Order: sequence, then structure tokens, then C-alpha cells
Amino acid sequence: MPDTLSVLVVDDDPRHRELYQNILADAGFQVLHALDGNEGVAILEKESVAMVVSDICMPGMDGISFLKQVRKSGNTIPFLLVTAYPAVRDAVAALKLGAVDYLEKPIDLDELLVAVRENLNLPSSPLLVNIPSEALKEVVAMSNPMLQLLQQSYQVAKSETNILLTGESGTGKEVLASFIHRNSNRSSRPLIPINCAAIPGNLIAAELFGHTKGAFTGANHERKGRFREADGGTLFLDEIGDMPADLQPSLLRVLETGKISPVGSDREHSVDVRVVAATNKDLQTEVEERRFREDLYYRLNIIAFNIPPLRERVDDILPLAKYFLKKSGTPKRFSPVAEQILCAYSWPGNVRELANISQRCAILTPSEVILPEHLPTGLIRVTPPTPSANRTKTMEEAERQAINDALKATKGNRTKAADLLGISRRNIVYKIKKYEIDVSNLP
Repeated sequence: MPDTLSVLVVDDDPRHRELYQNILADAGFQVLHALDGNEGVAILEKESVAMVVSDICMPGMDGISFLKQVRKSGNTIPFLLVTAYPAVRDAVAALKLGAVDYLEKPIDLDELLVAVRENLNLPSSPLLVNIPSEALKEVVAMSNPMLQLLQQSYQVAKSETNILLTGESGTGKEVLASFIHRNSNRSSRPLIPINCAAIPGNLIAAELFGHTKGAFTGANHERKGRFREADGGTLFLDEIGDMPADLQPSLLRVLETGKISPVGSDREHSVDVRVVAATNKDLQTEVEERRFREDLYYRLNIIAFNIPPLRERVDDILPLAKYFLKKSGTPKRFSPVAEQILCAYSWPGNVRELANISQRCAILTPSEVILPEHLPTGLIRVTPPTPSANRTKTMEEAERQAINDALKATKGNRTKAADLLGISRRNIVYKIKKYEIDVSNLP
């Protein structure tokens, strides 16, 4: 951009302010920030600002009041509002006080940049993958969805905000959690993983928070617990959707206060822990059906990354298969026909299934070349014929048309269009870029 434009970020949460600042600064904007609407008004009176990105729910002057105050003074600066609560979404739509758009938390970073650029009449700028090679240790990705996901994760890694990873089982959530930790300011401290579904409900509290000697039968010695082990580092809570309901208030309290109480003790310990949680469940549905606390969901769901299934990132299949063969210590390789079969398979078990099959082939194949007959019979039996180039083109044209129609029906609102199509906002943003759909020219 010819002249550096300033964006004012208004949010009472320092983690959000830091995150937005990092993302917008990386895109070439100068970023100012305020704690609430009162500070925002004061800054707008003194500074030249091109756009405001403001949270709605804040102490002091909230986002709606802030917008009213600015409009009352005659200032027509573009406002992008952010909300974590669906009820406020309707209020924003009804009030229409001049806000150019709104985003729902967890923020989609692509959507944030696109919204800022569009409303400042700037040309779209695709997210460039600029990650040092040493940061990608043990990470294999060649597909655009995964490269963009890694770029966003890399940008977020140095913030202190909690992160929620979603996606089908076996997509690589633990690998992404490790990537985030390694590239964070906490990398010199431990990454402590715990699988919430693998520990009996009556023991998980002691596992997380520790226990005193004699706190329960079998507690023959004191234990620090995973939170204290992760002090200064990162705690990876895998399968968070399976956490027992009676333990969720205790976890919420730790996230809010930074203090834990070991089982059998009335003493509190302060801990400095960043939480990365993961689940293959739809936590929004779990909340609606009262199996997961809504306040805990919002505390964890500040930034969310959805890892696409392997069938949606075909470009990753062969690099991953070769990586797993190399990791097994074998010089073996897949034949061209075997590679075609791997790429055509739907991989219901995702990357974990691919790793298992690659390792199986490395052990059982008698020759250096892995042929189709060396693959599991089920893999070959359910493999559909490889589509022709014309068929692929026709499918892509149909997909582009469906996305275009959904955007027209929702007047260019990506969030609503994604809901209409049954895909994620991140996915539709990627598809808009892939097919070069000009949202600004939609009728």
C-alpha cells in the first residue's frame, strides 16, 4: 500500500489486542489500540485513523456505545465489530449504526484481513506463506489449505491467547499443537499433553491439578499435576469435548484465575499456562445439548483452527506417505500406480490411517517398490476410478457456481454463505481465492 494506513483496535482483552496487532501489522497496517470505547474516542480525536476494529462486549464504553458516540460526532470512519455471542449479531444487524461489517469469534484471520482490505478499497492480498524452514520441523504440508493454516498458526503462536483445534480424528491436531508451541515465546518450557478421553473421570482432576499424599486410595505420594508441570509452557488438552461435566467448572476457574487447588489440599498454586485444546466433536452442539459449559467454550474458543480432513488436501497425501516411509527407516517407495490409488482413496482415518498403511507397507513389502498388490485390499476395493481432466474441470466449475450463488444470496457475506453451503468460513475464503471470485462485483 502506498501510504501506511492506521487501524484502531479496541478490545479490553490484551491477548486479542496483541493478536489483531500482529496480524494487521504483518499485512502492512499501522496499528493503534485502546482498552474500551472511551479510549477509542480519545484516540480518534487526536489521530488519523482509516478504520476501527472493535469488540462489542467491553467494560466501560462497549462497542455499540462507542460506535454511537463516533457517529454522533459526525465521523464516518468504517467500523468492523467483533462479537462472541450470537444474540449480539442480531442486535448489530438491527441497529445498523453504520458498521460496515461484523465478525463472530473465534476470529477467522483470513476473514479479518479481507474485511479490512475490502472496506478500505484495497486490492485483495493472498496470504503469503512465509515460515522459516526450521519452524516446520516434523510438519509435512503441500496443499494450500494446510499452508494457509500453518501461516495463520505461526502468526498466532507468539500471542498468549488460548487456541481451540477442531477437525476429524487423525487429522493432525497434536502435530499442529506442537508446531504452535515450538514457535511461541514459551518454546523453552514444556509442552504437556493430556488426553481427556483416555483417563477415567474419577482420576482426571488429580491428573490435571495434582493431589496430596493420601488424598484418595492409591495416592501414596504427592503429585504436582499437569498444570504445574506445564507452568511457563503449554498444556495440550486433547479430546476436550470428553471432559466430564463435573470437572468443567474447575477448568474454567483455572483459565480465569490462573490458580489450581490439588485434590486433598486447600492450598492454591499459581500457574502460568497457555492452553491449546482439541476436539473432533462439534462443541457448539455439545453446548446446545448441555454437555459442555457455554462459558468454558467461549473461554477456550478465542482463536479456533479447523484442520481439514485428508480427502480435502489431496496434495498432502504423497508427501506424507513418503515422509512416513522415510521415518520407518526404509528405502522403499510407492510405484506410480500405487500412488494413484493412495490419492484416489477417501482416507476416513485421515493422516493416522495413512501413517499406519505406510508403515505396514514398509514392513511387509518384500521388494523396494510398493505395488498395488502390497496395499491393503480394502484400500483398492473402495477406490473409485481416477476422474478425467474434463470431469475435474466440470466439478470445479460446479463448485465455483455454487459458491457464487451462495454469495449472491447472502449479499457477499462469507459467514452466511459458508453456513448456506455447509462448509467453514476458512474453507469458503480459500475457495473464493482459488476461483478468483470478485465479491465486490456481485449483484
